[in-house]
Amino acid sequence: MLGTLTPTEVAFVMLALMQATLTVVWLIGAWAAAETRSATLRWAGYAGFSAASFALLTVALRHPQAADVEWVRAAGNICGVLAMFSLQQGVWAFLDLPGRLRQHAVALGLVLGAAAIGLDPQQGWVRVSVNSAVLTWICLTMGHELAGHARRTLQMRWPWLLALPLVLAALGFAQRGLRALADPAAVASQMANDSALNVGSAFSYVPIALAFHAVLLTLVVGRLLAELRWRSRHDGLTGLLNRRSMEELLAEQLQRSRRSAEPFVVLMLDMDHFKAINDRLGHAVGDLALRHAAALLAGALRKVDRLGRFGGEEFIALLPGITLAEAQTVAERLRDQIAMTPLAHPGGTVAMSVSIGLAAWGGAGEDLTRLLVRADQALYRAKQLGRDRVELDDGQTEVVFGLA
Repeated sequence: MLGTLTPTEVAFVMLALMQATLTVVWLIGAWAAAETRSATLRWAGYAGFSAASFALLTVALRHPQAADVEWVRAAGNICGVLAMFSLQQGVWAFLDLPGRLRQHAVALGLVLGAAAIGLDPQQGWVRVSVNSAVLTWICLTMGHELAGHARRTLQMRWPWLLALPLVLAALGFAQRGLRALADPAAVASQMANDSALNVGSAFSYVPIALAFHAVLLTLVVGRLLAELRWRSRHDGLTGLLNRRSMEELLAEQLQRSRRSAEPFVVLMLDMDHFKAINDRLGHAVGDLALRHAAALLAGALRKVDRLGRFGGEEFIALLPGITLAEAQTVAERLRDQIAMTPLAHPGGTVAMSVSIGLAAWGGAGEDLTRLLVRADQALYRAKQLGRDRVELDDGQTEVVFGLA
């Protein structure tokens, strides 16, 4: 069987098998990763339509005298266009871009119209030129979208690399379309028979198709790495920076202030009677309370401030370029925001309050540990004096434990 295949048919069969295999790979990926399922299912569709396209074109080449051979060839061409539609729709889904399905519908109408005209073998060049124009447009627009994503989100040094396979494919499709317009009879004949054009096109498409899949894999891996980076720096419950990230930011601020003498204040905040919320209403409501407080605090701070969850029901904020008196005003605003905005939950509402301690950086001779101890001591004093209040550091550094 294989020995009877022409070089063009061998190339097409190879491409069909490659894309069929990748269809299965993307389907497995869709099953394994729910967060990217919408995109990966469409990419499986891209590979599946591509496999069908090359299989149909192979059939057309194998039976050149069949009465319906032009229908088969046209169906193969349409499947190729549908493959690229599916590829782009997967990119839209992955990048959370609005789906411009009307554009695809218009383009598909043009392709179907050209396919109908191209059923006349003498008019096959119409099908080739229209399909090529549509595929060129899809590749260029998709390349532009991916380059933007690489620049803005992935922060790649050379974002054009992500778009390069699509640009190369666009050049190939454009060249084929221009050849069809320049020499319609020759191109129509070459496309319908075993020819150097078909063999060359098929083998040049192999690395481009593999590059397409490599780009898609880069998108998935890039998102996974970004997610891992985010998780390593943020608290999973509240979405705020975690303790390690806040300590790193505080250390960076300390070094910056030693160079520039920029003042800054550390704010330690603890939710009052949080254990009672957990005990009385359950940990699910306690988690809601933490998220509620985190959102209120983040919304009330300045853009230059940094807020993190320091552990349990305790939060920490870095307020750069600010004096202790100015920071007290900020802290009172935070306290009021929490007190005036009770948590609404399925069982009713829960009034909440916070205690806050402030400590200003003491100068080049002070290290981060001492600064945090002073802020924590001010927070402890706010607890001792009745909670729901703001206390400033008074210079004490002894740490006392016991209140919650």
